[in-house]
Amino acid sequence: MNKTLNFHTLTGEETLKALNSNARGLSEQQAADTIKIVGANELIEQNKRKPWKIFLEQLFATMQLMLIGAAVISLLIGSHSDSWAILAIVFLFAILGFFQEYRAEKALAALKKMAVPLVRVRRDNKLQEISAARLVPGDIVLLEAGNIIPADCRLLEAVNLKITESALTGESQPSEKEAASLCPTDKSLADRNNMAYMGTIIAQGRGTAVITATGMNTELGKIATILQAVQTGSTPLQKRLNNLGKMLAFIGVAISVIIIIIGLTRGEKLADLLMAGVSVAVAVIPEGLPAVMTITLALGSQRMLKRHALIRKLPAVETLGSVTVICSDKTGTLTQNKMTVTGLYLQDELCEFGPSLTNNPHARLLMATAALCNDAKLTQNDEFIGDPTEGALLIAAGKLLMPQHDLNESWQRTAEIPFDSVRKRMTTIHDWQGDFLPGGLTLDSSLKTESIALVKGSVDGMIDLSRRVIIAGKVTALTPDIAAGIHKANEHMASGGFRVLAVAIRPLSAAHTAPTSENTETDLIFVGLLSMIDPPRPEVTDAVARCKSAGIRPIMITGDHPLTAKHIAGSIGFDISGGVITGAELETTSPADLRELVKKTSVYARVSPEHKIRIVEALQANGQIAAMTGDGVNDAPALKQADIGVAMGITGTDVSKEASDMVLLDDNFATIVSATEEGRIVYDNIRKFVKFSVSGNIGKVIVMLLGPVFFTKLPLLPLQLLWLNLLTDGLLGLALGVEKAESNVMSRPPVDPKSGVFSSGGWWQVSILGTVIGLISTGLGLWYYQQSDPTIHAKWQSMIFLTVAFCQFWQMITARSEKDSCLKNGLFTNPTATGMLALIMALQIAAVTFEPLRTFLKLEAITLQDFTLSLLLSIGVLITGEIWKLTRRDA
Repeated sequence: MNKTLNFHTLTGEETLKALNSNARGLSEQQAADTIKIVGANELIEQNKRKPWKIFLEQLFATMQLMLIGAAVISLLIGSHSDSWAILAIVFLFAILGFFQEYRAEKALAALKKMAVPLVRVRRDNKLQEISAARLVPGDIVLLEAGNIIPADCRLLEAVNLKITESALTGESQPSEKEAASLCPTDKSLADRNNMAYMGTIIAQGRGTAVITATGMNTELGKIATILQAVQTGSTPLQKRLNNLGKMLAFIGVAISVIIIIIGLTRGEKLADLLMAGVSVAVAVIPEGLPAVMTITLALGSQRMLKRHALIRKLPAVETLGSVTVICSDKTGTLTQNKMTVTGLYLQDELCEFGPSLTNNPHARLLMATAALCNDAKLTQNDEFIGDPTEGALLIAAGKLLMPQHDLNESWQRTAEIPFDSVRKRMTTIHDWQGDFLPGGLTLDSSLKTESIALVKGSVDGMIDLSRRVIIAGKVTALTPDIAAGIHKANEHMASGGFRVLAVAIRPLSAAHTAPTSENTETDLIFVGLLSMIDPPRPEVTDAVARCKSAGIRPIMITGDHPLTAKHIAGSIGFDISGGVITGAELETTSPADLRELVKKTSVYARVSPEHKIRIVEALQANGQIAAMTGDGVNDAPALKQADIGVAMGITGTDVSKEASDMVLLDDNFATIVSATEEGRIVYDNIRKFVKFSVSGNIGKVIVMLLGPVFFTKLPLLPLQLLWLNLLTDGLLGLALGVEKAESNVMSRPPVDPKSGVFSSGGWWQVSILGTVIGLISTGLGLWYYQQSDPTIHAKWQSMIFLTVAFCQFWQMITARSEKDSCLKNGLFTNPTATGMLALIMALQIAAVTFEPLRTFLKLEAITLQDFTLSLLLSIGVLITGEIWKLTRRDA
């Protein structure tokens, strides 16, 4: 089939001819032959990762491979207990990582749900019902209100047809469709009014169409292809930690090689040297990092859930802390997705719509007419069935104390002339009883008749059909000057992004029968204009301001009209100084130019899914960490491409939710600001832990490097190092993971994407603290070594083991805050930290006093005096940490 044809530029007859079809439909043989070529009308899943591959990716990470090597060496030299302990840790963390990664992407499954199981099709000139999967290009299908469009198609007939395409195009209003019109080649999807697209929903009317594309060739299929092509990368922190892991692995291997070479030159046994190498490898690797990171992210996601943000992928928690731009869809995200009447033009004045107009007869006439010339039905609590625009008119009339039921009782409809896209208006005929017009305006005696025509529609057409106008409650001639004033008011409203409707009436004589547009929609009395818009959510303006104060730039990317986008963006605080860029303009913009464009432009309108991805990619190419919020199918590829995708929980489609990293359960844009705060807290806490862990590991490596110089055997065995790493890195790391927010968490810029985990002097900090830990532990061990015969017992080794743990005990107290002293931060403000410190103390005491555990760890008993000396000397780490913060407070 020809996939390059722009069917929206062809007539219905030309489309049928191009598809080898006709009004009778395809034959069964034609359909069977075609489906062999194009395939079934369904979306195909590609490139799905196998579970075993995900597990192997976790198992063969850099730090894991180094530990596996250490375990193998331990096994070869006969240290079985060390080997199995190391392997147990490796597999534990690989399993944790697997469950974190194994979140099978369900976006395509959600897209498949949008397919239609059965559809009415004409084949061999017979109407039949078949599975939508059997549709092929050229099939003639029948469309009715409530149907989901089964495939992309060119309309052949459209009767009062409106299709809700917001999930695909971003348009907040149902699109009016017509079969006769031809669209230029460069028209966006939202403007192709003679086409219907797979997965969209018929809001009103009926039609007949010929299928032009099926399955992966549809616009929905193209989104599925884009969605599967998007490669999800590592989060900023994951990248930094991966680099850190590689660096630590290199350092560990280098130090091990140096120790082995020096030992061989001194004539030491190879087995002892290999054991030393294993010990260094264990010492340098922060084994607790994967577990602490996972648990910290999980705890952060639980806090976010309490603030109405559901985290689907744990790494998204820390990504939020680094976000520099938020690319937001407009409809349903920044706005209420609910059309609202905002203003009226009554010829002599432009009024803001509100309860104050209740006593204005002219305003009441305008709104009563709009509510009577209306096919929507109010249900309850301002809910309605029907077109969103007409529903909004009913709600507005109710606010002026004119409920739909009362209006319909007083002005019963007797006939109607339905809306069509050629006339762009609708007329209803009503019985007229009493001496007043709808809404209560006093009647001009010359107007008294038995029925009245009420008309609403486009402004230009209505002015041309009007001969008179109501001004100050009186009917007068519509002069050119008055008409010019109406046109000016229309342009003013439209330029603000509002949708504008005109309302007119015509009293009809008793002889007026069989109303048609030709004999009824003439000689009208122009009543006025009303403006409507999908208004911003009340809380969005404050949320945007908070984003800016936190150094986060908000960007609007929408499929809606440029004027509407600009008005909404400006009203809620977005930067509109760079103007509005449309999808058509993006088509002609090179990647290099787009990178410059996104630096200054914050509002994009009439964009397609491909455009959204290009914008996000350009931002990322500039070094930005981009979040993308949205609720429609058209948002899904960009949600997946972004560093963090944020979907709407209430109005969002299943596709957008499954493609996202986070879901806002209350559809409240302000929630993302709260989630960002939590993300920054999580990022800070993980960074605190990494610095805490690396400082401790530097201290242990220094102990291992100084060991061959001062001692006759290893100062710490691999099993002892594993115990220390899991005890301090693991348990104390968990306490840091629930630390409270720093005092400046939302008044500082986002984390620089180019900065490392150890930026702002971090390497100096961990190096100094690590050196202090290493020197205190080695020094105390050396003193005990010299006081006794090391060949008889290894109490000195037990003292090193104990002192390293106590050093990190004090280090944890100072590490709880990057900027505030431990006294200002409060010693007991983190109950988890208090509990973990007590537990560490108890476990360390047990390690040197409880016989079975002491034997397992190959330690010797110590006295209370030894214990006290170790605890007091190690307080030097706390003092060092506090001095460091004091010197860096203004940095």
